[in-house]
Amino acid sequence: LHYPLRRQRQMCIRDRFSSMKVEVTLLSEQPRTFQFDGRLGWTIAQLASAGARGVATVECPAPRWSAYVHDLRKRGIQIETEMEPHDGNYPGFHARYRLACDVQVRALSMEGKS
Repeated sequence: LHYPLRRQRQMCIRDRFSSMKVEVTLLSEQPRTFQFDGRLGWTIAQLASAGARGVATVECPAPRWSAYVHDLRKRGIQIETEMEPHDGNYPGFHARYRLACDVQVRALSMEGKS
């Protein structure tokens, strides 16, 4: 049996980022720095590590990807959404998210560590 998504899902940074606190600097004409923790920190770390490929929700499942992306956008992080078709038992579309801006992400702390 061939499990192409299983290998892709392993690329997803797992729960060690769910309690991470990160500092994000937008590397634009007027650099801005933010601090995110919890799932927002996890989401921005996922997007930054994925680079131009982006993150597809079927490759790196999380309960509320669209909500995390929405919250990051409200805070000024530019994120593109591309809808991609998929087959299988439940054919349809899934989202692929990509950062549309250059960022630098730095880990500040992990749960239980500073």
